[in-house]
Amino acid sequence: MLPPKQEQIMQKNKRFPLSRRRFTHGSLLSLAGLTLFPSLFASRILAQAAQSPTPMKIGIIGSGNIGGSVGLRWAEAGHEIMFSSRNPDQLGELVAQAGPKAQAGFPPQAAEFGDIVFVAVPYAAMPQVGEDIAPLVQGKIVIDCGNPYVRRDGEMAAVALEKGTGVASAEFFPGVRLVRAFNALSWTEVRDQAHRDGELIAIPIAGDDAEGVAVATQLVIDAGFDPVVVGGLERAREFDQGTEVYVKGMTAREMRAVLGL
Repeated sequence: MLPPKQEQIMQKNKRFPLSRRRFTHGSLLSLAGLTLFPSLFASRILAQAAQSPTPMKIGIIGSGNIGGSVGLRWAEAGHEIMFSSRNPDQLGELVAQAGPKAQAGFPPQAAEFGDIVFVAVPYAAMPQVGEDIAPLVQGKIVIDCGNPYVRRDGEMAAVALEKGTGVASAEFFPGVRLVRAFNALSWTEVRDQAHRDGELIAIPIAGDDAEGVAVATQLVIDAGFDPVVVGGLERAREFDQGTEVYVKGMTAREMRAVLGL
């Protein structure tokens, strides 16, 4: 017997066939409005993201509020998840909630396990995490959801915000296909608002790699939200903490209007 949340999603999927439920009108407009990318790039993203999803192996580095809540949504969608922390023996309850396709390990194990790696750690830890897992993530799609806060992370956060977090994070993870996503909403929205009725909450996405953006787009949809592709990593600064769209619970239509997409 499926857990209640997964059963709810399965029933919703039966009511709305793939052609209707994977992309809302707002999602399609979000992808089509890639003003900084060549039209061929936008077409490639549309084509890849619209394909029927297949289960992915996702390693989660940092399984706190946001890593844990996003990981649960992906587990409900059928993906294989390895949650990780410095104390994986403390993740038993999270793994149990996620179901039989989930497991726990240390961060290097999750980095090696995942075809996709989701980094959800306090921003001050990013340089060390990047150094620790660098050999294990070369060429992989790495989704970064971290937010630099000066009051918590110190001067390095101010430097990251000045550069733009997308550009700064890429410096910590050389050799990967970095994408910024899932940073501009709260973990409680992930827990309580996924797959909500009506217009979904939008999640902005930025990345320089076409396949990475396409995969992140699909994972936003699988988590129960509406993807808005903003542009390359340089434009990720437009949804950094403190911006007009950060943790505002906007729909894709509202977000596109604010960002001028």
